[in-house]
Amino acid sequence: MNARSESRPGNRPAADWAQDTLRRLGARLAPGAGGFVHWWAHNLAAWLPARVRRVLGFDRGRLLLQLQVDGVQLRLQQGGDLRDLGTVPQLGLPDDNAIVAPVDPLATLLPARLTDLPRWLLLPAATGLRRRLSLPAAAGERLRDVVGFEIDRQTPFTVETVAYDARVLARRDGDGLIDAELVVVPRQRLDAPLAALGPLARSLAGVDLCAENGTPLGVNLLDPAQRRRHGDAFRFWNLALAAVAVVAVAATMWQLLENRRAAADELQQRIASQAAAARSAAAQRQALIDLIEGQAFLDRERAQRPTAVEVMDELTRRLPDTTYLEKLAIEDNNLLMIGLSREAPSLIQRLQESKLWRAPSLTGALMPDPASGRDRFTLTAELGPATPAAASRAQSPPPSTEDADGG
Repeated sequence: MNARSESRPGNRPAADWAQDTLRRLGARLAPGAGGFVHWWAHNLAAWLPARVRRVLGFDRGRLLLQLQVDGVQLRLQQGGDLRDLGTVPQLGLPDDNAIVAPVDPLATLLPARLTDLPRWLLLPAATGLRRRLSLPAAAGERLRDVVGFEIDRQTPFTVETVAYDARVLARRDGDGLIDAELVVVPRQRLDAPLAALGPLARSLAGVDLCAENGTPLGVNLLDPAQRRRHGDAFRFWNLALAAVAVVAVAATMWQLLENRRAAADELQQRIASQAAAARSAAAQRQALIDLIEGQAFLDRERAQRPTAVEVMDELTRRLPDTTYLEKLAIEDNNLLMIGLSREAPSLIQRLQESKLWRAPSLTGALMPDPASGRDRFTLTAELGPATPAAASRAQSPPPSTEDADGG
């Protein structure tokens, strides 16, 4: 059955509407792509079981009405199969003055599953005229409109005096052309069968033409305004299923978002619970670093100058026995000595040889002490680094000196 682009989506089977939508989308992507989508969809549906195809709307079939001498022959077409259902008498043309009840004449003769099928009038092959055309591939999307301009050149009729349609026979991918067939039927040959059908003519979805072997060509010669729109029996089910699918997808996406939010909240809580321990560990680490740096600083300071024991031991070795100290003070790197000595002038020379200090000097003048008979002195020096050489020299015995008293 040929689905026409003039039908509204709301009154058409879901499969036909989907195919036309894909076809229009294919026309935007590339010329001739819609025909490929139509061919692809039907060939893909051919792999499905017949019951599934009917449920999806690909193979619901159609009811063919063919005028005979003794009545109207009814035939059921599903896919490529044709099955005779029987013959009903012709109803004829109703009287214009009679009131025609809106009752379907076939409703009491056919099962419910067949009553809802689209009804098509099938004309004999000799009724129409067929012409083969070569057209650009882009013309396949609006084939009926394009062939309308070819009627005057291809047939002895005008477009106003015929009912016409076209179908695509083949697509030539090499040169971008399609082989199409124009089918025309004079309107006077179409009006007579329609009048013979009587009330059934108002229920027709289309008019098709027989081929030489008796099978329908797959065209629709009925004017679009006269075609009856058959609703899809599964339309509401399809809409309900689509709504359920949309809700399910939205719920799935919402659940995924909630899962991600819950995971993020859990991670944040875990980070917050571990932040206090991390801050405590960082504080302890910093305190340890400070202690290590402080100890290192003290070690450096201690290494830069000798200890008090080393200084006192070195003074004991350097000072003569006639000298004693009243005060010994170490402040930072300064050494201060105050004492009495009978050899005060020679103390500078004795202390200069030490490596534990440098620049020893007397501060102020020597003051004689009448009580002891010695000179009071004040001596300062600058402490130096306690090197291993200085330590070894500090342990060496001082130079020998003679007591100034001779004792």
